[in-house]
Parts: sequence; C-alpha cells; structure tokens
Amino acid sequence: MSASDRDLVAALRAELAAIDPQRACDRTAESVGLGPGLATREASIARLAVRLGRETEAEVRPGIRRRAKHVRIVDVGGRDGRAGSVAAPPTVAFDWSVAADHCRLAWLRGRFLARGSLSLSAGRAHLEFVVTPAEASVLATRLAELHLAAAWRVRRGRGVVTWKNAETIGTFLRRIGAGSAILELEARQVSRALRGELNRVINAESANLQRAVVAAGRQLAAIGRLEADGRLAELPPVIRLTAVARRTTPEATLAELSEHLLLHRSTVQRALARIEELAADQERPALA
Repeated sequence: MSASDRDLVAALRAELAAIDPQRACDRTAESVGLGPGLATREASIARLAVRLGRETEAEVRPGIRRRAKHVRIVDVGGRDGRAGSVAAPPTVAFDWSVAADHCRLAWLRGRFLARGSLSLSAGRAHLEFVVTPAEASVLATRLAELHLAAAWRVRRGRGVVTWKNAETIGTFLRRIGAGSAILELEARQVSRALRGELNRVINAESANLQRAVVAAGRQLAAIGRLEADGRLAELPPVIRLTAVARRTTPEATLAELSEHLLLHRSTVQRALARIEELAADQERPALA
C-alpha cells in the first residue's frame, strides 16, 4: 500500500475506535468482540479496550451474566481465551442468536478492530479477519446472516475470513459505523475508476488513430500506383472522387470522408478497398 492508503486505513480504524455506543448492550457486545488477550500497537484501540473494560465493570446490565473479573471472556458460539496485554473487562456472555442487529454490528466492530485488517492496493480493497480455525466458520455464518457473505479458509493453522469485493467491504464498514473515512475511501475508488476508464478510452482512441494512419498510408500508395499507370482515370466516378478526397485530406477518418463526399460510410469504405485491391493486382483489368 502507498503511504496515503496506509494513512487512510489508520484513520478509518481510529474513527471506528472512537465510536461511543449509546446503548449499554452495544458497549458490552463491542467489548466481547474485542475479545480477551488483545495485543495492539494502535493507541486508539487500546484506549477503547480500557474504556469499555471500565464501563463493563462499573455497570450492571439486565440479561447479561457476570463472571469472575479480569479472567476470561466467553463468546457463545465463538472463542475462549485468557486476557493479554490489555486487561479484559469482567466476563460476560454474548449470545449472537438472540442479539439485536445493533448489538451484532457492535460485536463485529470490535472483532474487526481486534482481528481485522484492511488493505488497499492499486484501487483494490481486501479485508480479512484472522481468527482461530474454529471461529472462522462461525464468523462467516454470522456475516452471511447479515447479508455480508464472506469466504473463509484455514491458512497456516489460522482461520481467515475474507472479502475482496470493494462494494461489500464498503457496506460492512458503513454498517459498523465508518463515516468520513469510508467516504474518502469511496472517493478514491471512484477517482481511480475514472482514471482507469479515461486511460482505456485514450488507449482505444490511440489504437484507432494508429490503424487509421496505417490504412491511409496504404490507400495513398495505392492511389499513386493507379495514377502512375493511368488506371485511376478509368475508374468509376465514386472511386475517383474518393481517391481525390483521400489525397486532399489524408488524415481524415472514414466518417469524415463520407461526410465531405455526402456518401454513406460503407460506400467510401468499399471505394477505398477497391482502390487497394486494384493496385495490388496489376494484371486485373481496370473497370470500364
């Protein structure tokens, strides 16, 4: 990735980490999504883990089961581990199957910040979660339930859940709370797409122009040979007029020649093809 792309990804992650959920259940879900044993060099995510840990410890929430403090977090259907470099909040259970969508998205935001990465390269986006092999299939199933189907596989002993579709990645990031950063990302993608389309059009026009120049050169050479042996004057009027027009405007396209002569483009094309055919076959008798 370029430096600007890395800065954009860092800004996007910082923006997500700065979200302060209003619902207590969302804060709990995001805390569980961050998981135990969080190790990060990103200050914004470390601050988020500490903030959510303190809030989870200080509040009692209806329907949430408490367990021993700072020991482990159990995610129903997910993974089980011990606290690491960032102190884990009091252990709670998060049941995806009965959670509201806003809680599910908060959990996914935490999971992305803890286990997700986003890569931007040459206008392409690649987002993946690196989790345990057991969690990979669970996470892919959960994403599919939110109509965000992702591929998953086991790579070097770790589960990897992946998106390579920029549209799906953008939808996911917006749904978990990305705002200005995702707008900047989409603006860059649109700009790259426009530059790519412009380059395609320019290359196509350049190729067409090159072909036209080569064809005009052949036609002028053919006209010269027919004129040198007196055969050009014996050709039908339409072919003679086309030959004169080609000599007068060697850079003109078929469309421009047909417009100048007030003839159909196909008529002009056939006349020029006939000129080349007669010049190539010196033994063919000229048309009467």
